[in-house]
Amino acid sequence: MSVRQSTSEPALGGHTVVITRPAGTGSSMARQVRRFGGVPFLLPGLSLREVADPAQAAVALAAALQDDLLVFTSPAAVRFATRLASLRTHATVLAVGQGTARALRLHGVSEPFAPTQRQDSEGLLDHPALADLRGKRVALIGAAGGRGVLRTELAARAAQLREVHVYRRAAPRWQKRQLGAVAALPADARVLLSSAEALGCLRDGLPAKAYAALSSAIAVVSSERLAEVAREAGFKRVVVAASAMAADLLEAAAR
Repeated sequence: MSVRQSTSEPALGGHTVVITRPAGTGSSMARQVRRFGGVPFLLPGLSLREVADPAQAAVALAAALQDDLLVFTSPAAVRFATRLASLRTHATVLAVGQGTARALRLHGVSEPFAPTQRQDSEGLLDHPALADLRGKRVALIGAAGGRGVLRTELAARAAQLREVHVYRRAAPRWQKRQLGAVAALPADARVLLSSAEALGCLRDGLPAKAYAALSSAIAVVSSERLAEVAREAGFKRVVVAASAMAADLLEAAAR
């Protein structure tokens, strides 16, 4: 990891770092924050849950594994998919980001492709395998909702598209002590944001006093698109990271 650090002062300098990743997924980043001298604060923006009918999802996934191309939208998509079926397939497998590709390799997919520069839907759509999809069977594996960029563009490129929802997103449940801690956040806290949907849940679900304190802190976002969303949601100070990867978000938080 490349977060800058001098011999005299940790890179994060004792700043509070708010981790908004989905409930149950932020512990690894919290350890990294501590390692580089920050104070982690877990405030999930989403809760990830299994779909209402796992048996039906398993049947849909088994059919999708026979398609020409599989597109996994997130590490969560990989994690929940493996609960339904083995990911053995002869299809070309693509991932929206390096984190998703790493999850695929951990579950036996040897050569998934993921963009290295722009790690988002737009970056993935630049891959030559997705340039001309006429007659190709393409499965988009993830959750319902989201921005819909992949869904719209893959259909526009004439793919025979199927969507397989292997998990669902829901609003998180915060404890009273979390809400009190949010309301007392220092102004120099860093808020790590990599999902517009999570930010929306925080904006709509937190008490007004707590959200006012959160949006008065420094937003560290994973893309220029999300920077615009954060500003519209009330953040006045926004820093853009190179990607949604933990190393890039913490690098930006240390600036």
